[in-house]
Amino acid sequence: MDVLLCIDGEWRAGGEGRTLPLINPANEDPCGSVAVATRADMDAALAACAEGFRIWKATSPVERGAVMRRAAAWLRSHIDRIAPILTEQQGKTLFEARYEITASAESFEWFAEEARRAYGRIVPARLGRVQQLIFREPVGPVAGFVPWNFGMGQAARKVGAALAAGCSIILKGPEETPSCCAFLVEALLDAGLPKQVIGLLYGSPAEISDYLIAHPVIRKVSFTGSTAIGKQLAALAGRHMKRITMELGGHGPVIVTGDVDLAKAAQMLVGAKYRNAGQVCTAPTRFLIEEKAYAPFVEQFAARAAALKVADGKSAGAEMGPLANARRVQAMEALIGDGVERGGTIVTGGGRIGNKGNFFQPTVMTDVPLEADMMHVEPFGPLAMIRPFQDLDEAIAEANRLEYGLAAYAFTNSNTAAMRIAAEVESGMVSINNFGLAWPELPFGGVKDSGYGSEGGSEAIEPYLSTKLVSQAAL
Repeated sequence: MDVLLCIDGEWRAGGEGRTLPLINPANEDPCGSVAVATRADMDAALAACAEGFRIWKATSPVERGAVMRRAAAWLRSHIDRIAPILTEQQGKTLFEARYEITASAESFEWFAEEARRAYGRIVPARLGRVQQLIFREPVGPVAGFVPWNFGMGQAARKVGAALAAGCSIILKGPEETPSCCAFLVEALLDAGLPKQVIGLLYGSPAEISDYLIAHPVIRKVSFTGSTAIGKQLAALAGRHMKRITMELGGHGPVIVTGDVDLAKAAQMLVGAKYRNAGQVCTAPTRFLIEEKAYAPFVEQFAARAAALKVADGKSAGAEMGPLANARRVQAMEALIGDGVERGGTIVTGGGRIGNKGNFFQPTVMTDVPLEADMMHVEPFGPLAMIRPFQDLDEAIAEANRLEYGLAAYAFTNSNTAAMRIAAEVESGMVSINNFGLAWPELPFGGVKDSGYGSEGGSEAIEPYLSTKLVSQAAL
């Protein structure tokens, strides 16, 4: 599939006609191309976005919501066409692709209702004949930077919040998995969104981010990606006084106490760990198991991981697809090699599957020292590290050791342990005995090096709104 830019409602090639190839991660075959934006393309997108903001700001919240609900219905009705293309470009299973499309539709439906709730207020005045009015206004045109692992879902969060607030938006989509954003834009345009309100660019990430963030048209930035790149973009936004929401990397700790049903916990954790081949910022990664339950948990978790069917995401029964690109295979090999060299033990997996496609074994390691790279670098792949702990103080200290703080998990039947973990683990999201983190009505974001701001819940719309005070007296 050849994917084009979308500027002022027009699907078009880049100004210089350059493209980047798309590669199917399951078989390494070419599967299309994506257009590369030039500086002139970016200027055209910015001009349209500025005009789109003028139009959309004046559109009633009721109509904004109606457009998003129609776009959600469009996504649901086209799911059979879209899902195989997401699988072909990113590698995830068809089940996961369909789930992401449905989740994107739900995000639009959630923000459609939030558009009505950007309330102002009246503050009682100290003097007579004075009115003190607080207005909430859209902050302005937005630049949204979308990752490749959940491109449609993450774009829907950014676009939904922006549109609900009354902002226009330019998306910088992922070059390796571009159709995720293209379908989202197509849905909105077909749903009646004014053509100037949304734009879509691909190309050089550094060039596009540097130009858009610094440009005076853009007033708000939303970025999902690595902590390293996030810090660079946050510094750039700071130099130009631009608001920014950051959803960055994670290294999710999991605390499992010895009083739980280990079989059930292992089953749930394997599903969460190897979803999307582990390429999930909120994936559980460091498994901290109470010593008395350590050996049986390792046995059950590793057995379930080894039994997963790894195959082309389009094939029947596939439970884990390939990694999205060759870089992730190389990263897994480097992390595992370092861990083994430092004394770690591979319980199951540990290597690439075959010699064609980016398939990698679901991997479980034990005895990995804290000095190993995998214990402080986000694996972003199908790698789980399991360690024992003797008391809860030790487990919480390890959970908090890193500068990441996106998602943390616990499985326990102790209310005391659950309350301590909820209160003491330094994370933007803590999920106990379940994985209910990414529903659109819930806040979604991290602390420390995992970023700031929220891309879910009623909190998500706040960064897209400015507060204006009007104090008016009768003469």
